[in-house]
Amino acid sequence: MNPHPLVSFDNTEIAFRSKNNKELRKAYWLFSLIGKPWMVHVGKFMTDIALALHIPIGWAIKNNVFKQFCGGETIAECAQATKVLDSFKIGTILDLSVEGKESESEFDKAAIEIQETLHTANGNTNIPFSVFKVTGIARFGLLEKVNAKESLSTEENAEWQRVKNRVNNICNLSFETGTPVFIDAEDSWIQDAIDNLADAMMATYNKEKALIYNTIQLYRHDRLSFLKSSHAKAKAENYKLGLKLVRGAYMEKERQRASSMGYHDPIQPTKEATDRDFNLALEYCTDHIADISICAGTHNEESSLYLVELMSKKGIDPNDKHIYFAQLMGMSDHISFNLSNAGYKVAKYVPYGPIREVIPYLIRRARENTSVKGQTGRELGLIEREMKRRKM
Repeated sequence: MNPHPLVSFDNTEIAFRSKNNKELRKAYWLFSLIGKPWMVHVGKFMTDIALALHIPIGWAIKNNVFKQFCGGETIAECAQATKVLDSFKIGTILDLSVEGKESESEFDKAAIEIQETLHTANGNTNIPFSVFKVTGIARFGLLEKVNAKESLSTEENAEWQRVKNRVNNICNLSFETGTPVFIDAEDSWIQDAIDNLADAMMATYNKEKALIYNTIQLYRHDRLSFLKSSHAKAKAENYKLGLKLVRGAYMEKERQRASSMGYHDPIQPTKEATDRDFNLALEYCTDHIADISICAGTHNEESSLYLVELMSKKGIDPNDKHIYFAQLMGMSDHISFNLSNAGYKVAKYVPYGPIREVIPYLIRRARENTSVKGQTGRELGLIEREMKRRKM
């Protein structure tokens, strides 16, 4: 077998080859603003006021932060972003990023839209996965009751059955089209309910290959053991395990709730502990790659390189169908484009949805860039190096 290509995330020419000079300058400007916490707080405050007063703000957002982190307002509008990714052999994961809905009609509408992403992916090798959040098609309060194993009323039982039907309809379409689908992880106090839904879908549809993927957030201290028990369950019930591995996205909220309600904090005590468990999860999955398919959803350079090293050490081809790397659109292009250039399977999450409804997602992205140590500085430093290389 040929040795694996060496991967370096320092090559900014490859990292930003999809951007012209104007786009690179705009990215630099946006990350400069996002890097200032006070700007993020003021921006959120002003956006909340504009939304409450129904002031049209789409024009101010669409060609700036929205264009950096989202593909468009509709699947059709995402075509330009996906075309660019296609040309560099980077897959697209269409992600309906509409949040905070509560009505059954809105849940039904979201479920139909998620199924449309699967229809769009059908036969298109450039769209290797679809994805959905259970809270996009189910009421949060209902998930809390199911998770806590509380008794449901007759109406709530009927509501829960509709949720299960929506999830099954999506997963059945995944099976029919052959396009895998990720079920995203969410807050710990509804995660058991989500895990049980994911397990049931995997047991039904993953008999021959992994089509349904559960998501494991390794910033929780119990998730490495959960991964291993999930594997044991899959082996016992004779189905393939599909997993998206991430660090996690709700740390502050998780810790505040645990503190206010007096239960043990589910989050790892340190970032080092999270990094350790993430890498141990990569080790475990590559040790059992015959019956576990993974997507490493990470912006962490060390973990990405570690997975490359594990694949090389264990003789796993860079193009192996069981392993994908994934990052968010608009972030960590130095990881995505350099991995793809070296022959690894890479995909970008491409969020989309009506601007006003995607704003909560955009605010989270801005906060993430200010709160994750070094994230904005890293992005800016890489862009600066490429601008100097281009003599801009």
